[in-house]
Amino acid sequence: MISDIQFKNELEILIQNAIREDVGPGDYSSLACIPASATGKAKLLVKEDGIIAGVSFAKMVFKHVDANLQIETFIEDGTTVKKGDIVFHVSGSSQSILKSERIVLNSMQRMSAIATKTKEYVRLLEGTNTKILDTRKTTPGFRACEKWAVKIGGGENHRFALYDMIMLKDNHNDFAGGITLAIAKTKAYLKENNLDLKIIVEARNLDEIKEILESDGVYRILIDNFNFEDTKKAVALIGTKCLTESSGNINENTIRNYAECGVDYISSGALTHSVYNMDLSLKAL
Repeated sequence: MISDIQFKNELEILIQNAIREDVGPGDYSSLACIPASATGKAKLLVKEDGIIAGVSFAKMVFKHVDANLQIETFIEDGTTVKKGDIVFHVSGSSQSILKSERIVLNSMQRMSAIATKTKEYVRLLEGTNTKILDTRKTTPGFRACEKWAVKIGGGENHRFALYDMIMLKDNHNDFAGGITLAIAKTKAYLKENNLDLKIIVEARNLDEIKEILESDGVYRILIDNFNFEDTKKAVALIGTKCLTESSGNINENTIRNYAECGVDYISSGALTHSVYNMDLSLKAL
């Protein structure tokens, strides 16, 4: 993953873009009927059970819009919440609260849904040594928050983007002339460019796993779209030579079975691409 400084910068860019998109030249609804001097207070109301996420991000949004807004927090990120719970109060300029409202809600609703789904996957893996990973199957422009939500839910982040980890998938291997050539070219490229990046290689079958194991320097093998029996065979073949990761249409009904095959990680795009926003609202007090 990227550094904390890079991650924070991604969040700042995200907030700036969200304000550009939603506010533009001005929140004319509020400007038209609410005096600039008016102050108010609002509560973040939970309308659906789940895991709350995005509290810290909401504070960043409020601060960006108006540094004078005051937040009183009652429930922190990662907490199980129920319908009717109050997460925080925000007080200060009424115009500023309204300008922030939709960005805060949209972000927290999606982040909470992702954290809730991740928490459920983590629960399904209890008692095994397997950890759940996210993927790059995220909403364009909102990746930083979605990956943050996975962490809040108890999952782990895969690479952040194309530049912080090497991942040689089937197309890379085919275009490069085969797995062995792809790995060799990658290692040479990293050395020439003084890059220290981990290498993950995807395998489509057991023969490809055997070929990957003939090359040194592979951090993790992606065991993609294998059935349970072949996954067990793959894990036995790999042993302690490198880490293992299962992926490919793994869901709530199959995740435990794959974990019991002995893989170190299971990656799931569903954590971020197949969630329904959790119902939250910001109500004036």
